[in-house]
Amino acid sequence: MKPISRNVLTASALALSIGLGVAGAQQAAENEPTDISPEVQQQAQEAANQNQPLQAPATQVMPDSFADLVEQVAPAVVNITTVSVVSQPAFGQGPNFPEGSPFSDLFRDFGIPGIPDSGPEGRRGQQRSNALGSGFVISADGFIVTNNHVIEGADEIEIEFYSGEKKPAEVIGTDPKTDIALLKVMSDENFPFVEFGDSDTARMGDWVLAMGNPLGQGFSASTGIVSARNRELAGTYDDYLQTDAAINRGNSGGPLFDMQGRVVGVNTAILSPTGGSIGIGFSMASNVVTKVVDQLQEYGETRRGWLGVSIQDLTPDMAEAMGMDASGGAMISEVMDGPAKDAGLEAGDVVIEFAGGPVADSGELVRRVADSPAGEPVQIAVLRDDERVEMQVTLGRRELAEGQGTASSVTAGNPDDGNSDMMGMSLSVLTPEIASELGAPGDMKGLVVREVAPDSPAAEKGLAAGDVIVEAGQQPLVALSDLETQISTARDAGRKSILLLIRRAGEPRFVALPIQED
Repeated sequence: MKPISRNVLTASALALSIGLGVAGAQQAAENEPTDISPEVQQQAQEAANQNQPLQAPATQVMPDSFADLVEQVAPAVVNITTVSVVSQPAFGQGPNFPEGSPFSDLFRDFGIPGIPDSGPEGRRGQQRSNALGSGFVISADGFIVTNNHVIEGADEIEIEFYSGEKKPAEVIGTDPKTDIALLKVMSDENFPFVEFGDSDTARMGDWVLAMGNPLGQGFSASTGIVSARNRELAGTYDDYLQTDAAINRGNSGGPLFDMQGRVVGVNTAILSPTGGSIGIGFSMASNVVTKVVDQLQEYGETRRGWLGVSIQDLTPDMAEAMGMDASGGAMISEVMDGPAKDAGLEAGDVVIEFAGGPVADSGELVRRVADSPAGEPVQIAVLRDDERVEMQVTLGRRELAEGQGTASSVTAGNPDDGNSDMMGMSLSVLTPEIASELGAPGDMKGLVVREVAPDSPAAEKGLAAGDVIVEAGQQPLVALSDLETQISTARDAGRKSILLLIRRAGEPRFVALPIQED
């Protein structure tokens, strides 16, 4: 792999890059919750009012040694080696010798491409590839947790224990969405194991210990602190602890311990311009992992709840555009055929409570729905037209529903012709021909963005040529005059912006654009 700058890499011997864009990093920083309690914030303000510097409690924070902790937990940490059978160049790509020729043995011994092994696998033109990773034992009967990408596609899995003993393992279940896999080793003897801790109690600045098999060098330990919490990379259910404990390729699937020897994270990825550790590593939080592991143990697969909506965070300008007095929640941008539609949820609803608890943002709603059992009713509360609406919804199962959702259609009408410049965009009515060029359904209605002025608010909000505006002010658009009408309506209501529903490559998203004065 050839690393490029600012890469998120899986911490395995066969790492894959995941781009972390600047905009995504900025959004994560803006939404990042604080770990400072209200009491401590108040104490800090009081110190400032008294012109006093901030001071830490007079307690010892640096351990004398981590040796006792390493000795305590090391017997449960394992190295993982996988073997995969992969294709090899065909016979004709190398020197062509009769089968059994001594020259073929000579060239094969020197590793010349195209000369197959003499065994059955060699005659089929295949070779074996090895990969390395880490893991840890979670039960005396041999259940082992690691990353899915460590064992994905493996034909054989070998576990090396801290004692040096090696045993084969079988895959019990995997969850690519959280990159977690559960393995099982069979034995008449019990295995030393470790338990999970509560990752929600981990605080920025807490000491942690990472163990694993970095760069295939064997068992190794590194220490650091929790440098951030609630990090998101690219997955739907991401909830990572960030740490500066050294994590490198081969550490994937290894445990991140707190100072009591409890696993608070599974080491998964690093942010690196070089492919090596620069002190920014990510461990999937244990409170996510334990739910996945429990389901893999019971069912051999995950069984997540499914609501049947597309959602996004509610921003202040979007709330103002809708005339809502709301500071948080998850806004529904699309309702598919399924539980949400059956319960009466609508696009534009803002989910503020789910199963009796408040919803701060879209990420929290996704995780809480996933953690809820399929087939059971839950209470949900939304803001609709700035009024609270409560309803009951019976969740479906995500694994069965994925890929089966259909988008809501827009009411048809008689579109007008021509182009128009509004709010820094050149717009025209979406025709079946244009829809075909964009890869959109032929019956989709709306206004297609032809061009966006670089210095316009639309450009600042990320709109681009090819986007389709299907709603304005939560009303469908089939003509340019429809947008003009909705802008006038919003302006007459004293609003500073108007809410647009945009579709890009079929994906819906709400955007609030400011309204210019007459």
